[in-house]
Order: sequence, then C-alpha cells, then structure tokens
Amino acid sequence: MRIARFTTGGDPQYGVIAGELDQFGQPEEDAQILVLAGDPLYAGLNPTQQALPLSEVKLLAPVIPRSKVVAIGKNYADHVAEMKDVTGGDAPEEPMFFLKPNTSVIAPGDSIVYPAQSENVHFEGELAVVVGRICKDVPAAKAADVIFGYTLANDVSARDLQVKDKQWSRAKGFDTFCPLGPWIETELTLDEIKAGIDLKTYLEGDLKQDGSTADLIFDIPRIIEHVSAAMTLLPGDVILTGTPAGVGPMQAGDEVEVTSSRLGALTNPVVKK
Repeated sequence: MRIARFTTGGDPQYGVIAGELDQFGQPEEDAQILVLAGDPLYAGLNPTQQALPLSEVKLLAPVIPRSKVVAIGKNYADHVAEMKDVTGGDAPEEPMFFLKPNTSVIAPGDSIVYPAQSENVHFEGELAVVVGRICKDVPAAKAADVIFGYTLANDVSARDLQVKDKQWSRAKGFDTFCPLGPWIETELTLDEIKAGIDLKTYLEGDLKQDGSTADLIFDIPRIIEHVSAAMTLLPGDVILTGTPAGVGPMQAGDEVEVTSSRLGALTNPVVKK
C-alpha cells in the first residue's frame, strides 16, 4: 500500500495511491488517490468515499518526523571507499549515525536551497524507514513490528563544511537538506530489502548512483536495534539507511531524482539562496 500526504490547496490530507508503477517507479497516467480520514500513523486506515486524480494534487513530504531524522553513515562498502579521503577510515564496526533536524525535510518537487556557506553540495540517494510506533531497545528480531513503511530520501550534504567542521550536523542539517517521498510503501518486506531493491540517483537525467539494498553493510533490523538502544524512537521518526557509491556535486539549476522501481521517484530542483 502506498500512503501519500498531499494537498489540493488547503490543509494536508492523506490518501492511498491506486494503480500500478512502471519500471521507473512512476504511477499510471490515470492513477488516483483514495482519500483517508486523518493521519494513518495515528488514526489507522480509515477510507472516505472520495477519490482524486493523482495528477491534480500536490504531494507533500509523506511524513514530518515528530522529533528527528536519524541518518546512518558509511553503510555501503563502495561509498566508504569513495569517501575515504573525505571522511577517513574504513567501514565502521557498528552502525554509525547522526541526526538531521525535521526542519530539513521537504516534499517532492520542492527546491533544495544551495546555502551561501557552501561551494560543494552533494546528493545522496537513500532508502528511508518510517517508524510506526514509540519504541526503545528493540531487538533485531522484532524490528518489523515497529516499521510503518519505507520511502525515498536525499541526504543532501555540504561536503566542504563536512570536512571543515569535522562533524556533520551543519553540513547535513540545513533547511531543505532532506527531501522525502513520494509516498510511504507499507508492503515492502525486510526479506525483499535484504534480497535487494534497486536504488538509483539521476542528476539532470544522467545516472550517477546505481545501487541495491542487498549491499547494505548493516541491515535494517541491526540499525533499528542499535539506534533504539540509544534513544527512543517516536511514530513518524525517519531513519535514512545510507547511500551507495556515486555521490557527487550538484549546482543551482540542476534537477536531482532518486528512484526505485518499488518506491517511486523523488525529484527536486536545486536553487541558489
């Protein structure tokens, strides 16, 4: 089930995307959104009798994290290798994570703002996990019980500030530095992710990242176990699971698209502040 958050010009609403996706993760031309009553994270799935053409609504970020976005670093071996001169070191022995503020979250189609403080802003396409309920100290074997679904993310990073600051909060925490979307897929399983779903990033139509979740160093159950051992996770919190190799710079005027045949396409333009 693909659950979207959207607007027709008024307050945000929620709905279920009806229709199939093509090989590029795009919905059919006549796809509809079946409107739900309330936020399904808290109110459950309560369908109304209303259906709208998907083409006539504006998709919003499918969730605004109640408290935090947790991002996992260095979780694909090929990305660890390409970033060795920037972040140093080998693959970590346990999941390495940092936080992005919920104010960094933007919707599909919203602009990534290139900050004046940076001259080297990179894209990082990722699979994101949406937490479904309050939880703490979750064992890996129970991770599926606390997952609401999955979406796509772009962990936008000011690479020069990451090097300059020697920590990542500012470099990855600017407003607009966490595009999420286009919807939350609730029927993707941990076994399917372990077997591998495709994860691609395009810059101006050119393929830059071509990865598979089969190559995650730490799988999602291990990540949830590790993060929840340190901090309580709340409904709507988002966990970014890391990026494959191929990250690189983008400039004002570019368009970046993170795609998966299972999760859709997350497209954002880049603008100068």
